[in-house]
Amino acid sequence: MIHYFTIGIVLGLSAGLAPGPLLTLVISETITHDIRAGIKVALAPLVTDLPFIVLTVFILSRLSGFHDILGVISLVGGLLVLVMGIQGIKAKGVEVDIQKTRSRSLAKGILVNILSPYPYLFWLSVGAPTMTRAKDLHIFAGAAFVISFYFLLVGSKVLLAVLVGKSKMFLKGRVYIYTMKFLGFALCALAAFLFKDGLSLLGIL
Repeated sequence: MIHYFTIGIVLGLSAGLAPGPLLTLVISETITHDIRAGIKVALAPLVTDLPFIVLTVFILSRLSGFHDILGVISLVGGLLVLVMGIQGIKAKGVEVDIQKTRSRSLAKGILVNILSPYPYLFWLSVGAPTMTRAKDLHIFAGAAFVISFYFLLVGSKVLLAVLVGKSKMFLKGRVYIYTMKFLGFALCALAAFLFKDGLSLLGIL
């Protein structure tokens, strides 16, 4: 269970801190309006992601006997995580173009998350397969993965909203950059595990 709890922490923290549409909106709403507006955006995944999880777990449960398909999905997931890792290693800070807009922060966050391809791709290729393996081991292992993932995904964005609200230079500072680089190396290690799992399912290893 500790294994999947740790994977949830690494993936959640990496996804929460990585530059992307939702993080950009968290920062822009915080700077344009206030910390509370940024926090509302950060909470969007808790509203939007349940259908992603249910749908992808349902799909994978129907493919449980198709090792070749699951192997390809695992390889795609490994590639996605590897790209995330490389982006983290190359992190140099975040630039945000701020435009004055009317504050409807939670609604904006929900819309951005629904329209973004990242949650769909992540849950189909990485999140759901990991949760399925964890659940097969023990129901609490699956719960540990999901809880740790979302606690860090949302929590890290909430923390960023607070830090950016207090100092707009945080996202260009060493703490953020070095944290992203460390998580980048951790994600590359996780990608290697997913590649190995995919090749095993394909019967290559």
